[in-house]
Amino acid sequence: MNHSYSSTPTEITGERHTTGIMWFTNDLRLHDNATLRAAGQQCDQLVCVYVVQSEPSHHQQLARQHQRIECGLQGVGRNRLRQQFEQESLGSLSHGLRLLGQELLILQGAPLEIIAQCIQQYRATAVFSSVNAGWYENQTLYQLKQHYPQLALHRYHTHTLFEPAQVNLERGFAQTFSKFRRQMESVGTIDAKAPVSKLPPSPIFDQSANKQGKNKGVNANYVYIKSKEDVNSPGLYSSSLVSSEEKFTGGEYAALDHISAYFDTKKRLPSQYKLVRNALDGWEHSTKLSAWLANGCLSVREVVKILEEYEGICGANESTYWIYFELLWREYFQWYAHYYGLYLYRFSGIKKKKPLTSFYPQRFQQWCEGTTPFTLVNACMIQLKTTGYLSNRGRQIVASCFVNELNLDWRYGAAYFEKTLIDYDVAANWGNWQYLAGVGADPRGKRHFDLKKQTQQYDPDGIFQKKWATNVTDNNLILDAVDAADWPLDPDSNRASL
Repeated sequence: MNHSYSSTPTEITGERHTTGIMWFTNDLRLHDNATLRAAGQQCDQLVCVYVVQSEPSHHQQLARQHQRIECGLQGVGRNRLRQQFEQESLGSLSHGLRLLGQELLILQGAPLEIIAQCIQQYRATAVFSSVNAGWYENQTLYQLKQHYPQLALHRYHTHTLFEPAQVNLERGFAQTFSKFRRQMESVGTIDAKAPVSKLPPSPIFDQSANKQGKNKGVNANYVYIKSKEDVNSPGLYSSSLVSSEEKFTGGEYAALDHISAYFDTKKRLPSQYKLVRNALDGWEHSTKLSAWLANGCLSVREVVKILEEYEGICGANESTYWIYFELLWREYFQWYAHYYGLYLYRFSGIKKKKPLTSFYPQRFQQWCEGTTPFTLVNACMIQLKTTGYLSNRGRQIVASCFVNELNLDWRYGAAYFEKTLIDYDVAANWGNWQYLAGVGADPRGKRHFDLKKQTQQYDPDGIFQKKWATNVTDNNLILDAVDAADWPLDPDSNRASL
């Protein structure tokens, strides 16, 4: 098996650039941002850029090779709550950069074309960018280097607890999480660094162009955000099922506020984490850090730092350890994605063993809409569609149903999650789906959760189901309304027993 991973530098010294580009991707913050810090130290002028992608994402690129995935995802748009979260995050970052005398250029289009235009327009000799675990995401940088061989490309690991030298993928990768955990628990994590406090000036705007929301010279759509308050869009969380206190607000400020509240030494929520982490609902039943970790508003190293500070005051127990344990799971899939590259998206996964699943359009649509024969699954999917979020337990339940009861190609489920989850992370999403489908890192093979048992254990009184699936009637409890030739089936012969 050929792996696409290649090590990247974590520190480059002694090299200066007249003009550099800081390309923000999954690192939308000022605190603990090695990429931004290096860019600020090595450049006389700095162009800060974020690209809102208008080109197909990587699962849609896969669809060019696998037409069924494209067919199955027609009409499925990216969750508007995730779009709002992205805008809020960019507003927060823009505000923070302005306090340092900088500007954030937010452009919409194909990343390769836009970054190339920026290089040419501002005569940049270096691009600074954080390392991404996604194979497709990294191709833009490789193509950029091919087009501009003299370009200095500086990349830093800002999305992980560990550095490449600590994981040492050149010697191979742990085949199981347990082995990875034992290996890495003996390795010290990298300390979180202080927020960037000084940056060189930006050459890209004059004040009049800034006010008009226009950039100078770059042929792309510019999205102008005046401040972090400008992107607030009340009304997206219009459902009465979601309180204002239980919504994700994007941005570094919101992330640091949330982590401060969760690790409050008076409330002591982390000390109860393991007891409540499997709950299907409830804002305080898990850390809810995943969305801010996913787009880099929050550093995972900062999380460990705050966790250790909490343990120093309130004491360590099994629950506080379990928070670190879950962060190690996240870490495992980051390096898993680095190591396996394109195999992260392949039907046969890393095991090269194709599952016995197929594509049933009606079943896929029922799963997406929450109208399957399984009420607990429906409740989870409606919650996901309404809020952009689903508990870890809920994700396992609906994924198991997807590949087992519905017998569907796991990649459709992973692709749908990618488009709907507010906390989508390429490595965690596709790695977890492989794991559950039996083509990933699980040594036990395919996971199958008994839906009746899951219902009895996690929603015995039906409170969660009543909250989220109240509009799903018995008329929906049919798995297949047509056969393979699109002939109608007898509803009574296909009515669910659950």
